[in-house]
Amino acid sequence: MSDDLPVQSYCLMLLRHAKSAWPDGVADINRPLGERGRKAAPLMGKYLARHKLVPDLALVSTAKRAQETWQLVASALSSEVAVENTRAIYEVGASQILSVLRATDPAVRTLLIVGHNPGMEDLAHELVGSGDADLRIRMADKFPTAALAVLEFEAVGWRELMPGGAKLARFVTPRSLD
Repeated sequence: MSDDLPVQSYCLMLLRHAKSAWPDGVADINRPLGERGRKAAPLMGKYLARHKLVPDLALVSTAKRAQETWQLVASALSSEVAVENTRAIYEVGASQILSVLRATDPAVRTLLIVGHNPGMEDLAHELVGSGDADLRIRMADKFPTAALAVLEFEAVGWRELMPGGAKLARFVTPRSLD
């Protein structure tokens, strides 16, 4: 990174896809949302809209359940969001997801990733180094379907995001919004 680039605030939102169905004979990547997921995803979208957590870019897994989650979340947002559908975050670990997000253009200041466990949960735990202790305990206890972790950090760009380098600003689950 060049020394003349300014340090800026960045926001990373990690959203695990909503609860999926398990229909017989359907490949994992093609599993749709279940009834509970179709109720939870719009709740999370309304939460994002209410708290003005609108991403500049959404990286969405190409798995059907992640795509459906994003469609229901996005329908609650008042503005259009740039979307990149990517298989690079499907069935991968935290290090691969981190590689994908580090490649994000530094002009993108708020990034949402809609993906899967265990990669999403592992990445959240790896990146969070500070934040409200109660939120950190809740996140460590369970990262359920449709859970949202909001991480903040200061840097020149996404490439600088390192393990322990982010603050956990929010951790929200559909159950916490009931």
